[in-house]
Amino acid sequence: MNIIKLIDLPKIIDKRGNLTFLQSNVGIPFEIKRVFWTYDVAAGEVRGGHAYKKQNEVISVVSGSADILFVFNNGEKQKITLNRPDKAVFVPAGVWRQLENFSTNAVSIHFSDSAFDKDDYVRDFNSFIK
Repeated sequence: MNIIKLIDLPKIIDKRGNLTFLQSNVGIPFEIKRVFWTYDVAAGEVRGGHAYKKQNEVISVVSGSADILFVFNNGEKQKITLNRPDKAVFVPAGVWRQLENFSTNAVSIHFSDSAFDKDDYVRDFNSFIK
C-alpha cells in the first residue's frame, strides 16, 4: 500500500514572526519540478479529485485550513486536516486525493517531482478503484 506521510516542515521561531521554508531534498523527499497553489475556493467546492500515475506531491495549507481525503487503490480511506503552515503531507503516486472543507481565505500549496503532464492523471474514480 502507498503511505501518506505527515511532514514537519522546518520552522524558525522569531519574535518578529515565524519562518518556514522548503528546499529540494530538505523537508521534501524529492527534487521540486513544479509548484502550484489553490486559493479563493468557494464554500463547498472540492479541488483535486484525481490520482497521479507517476507523480509524487507534497501539500501544505499555508493559510487557513482544508481537509484532504485520500483513497488508496484497495478502497481504504484516510482524511487529514491541514491547518498549520509548518505541516505538510507527502502523497505518493497512485493515491487518490481530494481537498475539501476549505476555510475562508485558505491557500494550499503543492510541490511536485514532475512537470505537468495531463496523461499522468487518473480522473475517473471508478477506473482508479479498478
